[in-house]
Amino acid sequence: MTMIGLEIHCQLTNLNSKLFCSCKANYREFEINENICPICMGLPGSLPRLNQEAVKKATIIAMALNCSTPEKIAFFRKNYFYPDSPKNFQITQLNIYGDTSVGGQGSVMIGNKKIRITRIQLEEDPGRLIYEGNSSKNQITLVDYNRAGTPLVEIVTEPDFETPKEVRDFLNILSDILTNLGVADPSLEGAMRADANVSIEGGKKVEIKNIGSFHDLEKATHFEITRQESLHSRGIEIIQETRHWDDRRKITVSSRSKEEELDYRYFLEGDIPWIKMDSEIHKKLESEMPESISSKKERYISKYNIPPQVAEVLSADKYYSDLFEESHIESNAKEVANIITTELMGLVDTREKRESSKFTATHLKELADSIQSGKVSRNSSKNALHEILKTGKSVSTVISELDLGNVSDESELSEIISNIITEESQAVEQAKSNPQTINYLVGKVMQKTKGKADPVLTLELLKKQIGL
Repeated sequence: MTMIGLEIHCQLTNLNSKLFCSCKANYREFEINENICPICMGLPGSLPRLNQEAVKKATIIAMALNCSTPEKIAFFRKNYFYPDSPKNFQITQLNIYGDTSVGGQGSVMIGNKKIRITRIQLEEDPGRLIYEGNSSKNQITLVDYNRAGTPLVEIVTEPDFETPKEVRDFLNILSDILTNLGVADPSLEGAMRADANVSIEGGKKVEIKNIGSFHDLEKATHFEITRQESLHSRGIEIIQETRHWDDRRKITVSSRSKEEELDYRYFLEGDIPWIKMDSEIHKKLESEMPESISSKKERYISKYNIPPQVAEVLSADKYYSDLFEESHIESNAKEVANIITTELMGLVDTREKRESSKFTATHLKELADSIQSGKVSRNSSKNALHEILKTGKSVSTVISELDLGNVSDESELSEIISNIITEESQAVEQAKSNPQTINYLVGKVMQKTKGKADPVLTLELLKKQIGL
């Protein structure tokens, strides 16, 4: 039996400052080693001061993942030497005196399967190593400390995953939850990282690190399972160790023996007192939490009669669900949802496209209303959407400038239909015996009018002229 557990590290990217100092949490906008101070560099005499908002955001994550939230939390020093940790220790959390991390045991459902959460802890991110050089002989290692001290939430799961696909599905769900909570943006480079612990047949656990994406994690766990199964079948002992994912060769490579908790010589962080989180604080944080993804989905289905598959896609992405909430009313909700899921998602499918887009909730509402009122056909609305994304012009302006308005004048449409009936006499005869064939004639009218004919009026006039 395959057993996979995860250690997921997620930066609280929406905070203003680091975990223990006033340096910016958004280190990505700075030049190398520019976003640093004596505290995050661990210089002698500097003292950490805990970011209260980071504790709140981490607690909200714990609540969203159905974790227990203790009344007191504590911080510990995790001692190790590594170039990206200038203090030679990391301030983190550990459940050594009972549940003293921000989150205790919890769970997340993947379909019908429960994935257990072991704990959630708040800690500081280390710096970032940069490797330069084309080969091992001339390669050098540089360190950028801008990231050091960034608030980081570590989510540790039980080894409940049996396949790499379950791992990938879980990370996608978790990413959506974190985004929906407004605590993080997992799409930023390095904002959400995961290590995997893999074992087969109840054997020794192997940790896989240095994984750059969810896609790579899926491939890395698949390779490691295959590697361990091959060793097991040949009677070769599987060593408990840490292995790194080699993205170029698509294999895991032995890095070092796996450390145990005792190796880190944990002890209480004397410069940070125990933090009391009473029931009133928990209640206040719970009341401030945004509506969950599952609740949104059920509301979209029950209140607006949106199909379940559309509701699931719409509710899972905060960008699109926010756009929906800002633009819809009860009468146009299904049309708004349809535009988002069938057209908009394919056009603004990356962070860069969303940021450069000039499309607003007002545009979306006007476009849905124009389709429902018959001012523009669904087919023509696609052309309008492309233009609005580029220019930001109003819907009415785009419809006018590109001549996208529906052909809804009855006399004009009747003349077009008369010509189609003359040209398609065989299809007309078939329509008299098989009414479904009339859809072919509707298509011909749409083709002649470049998709601008009012579909309801077109069908009505066709039936009238054919005598159906």
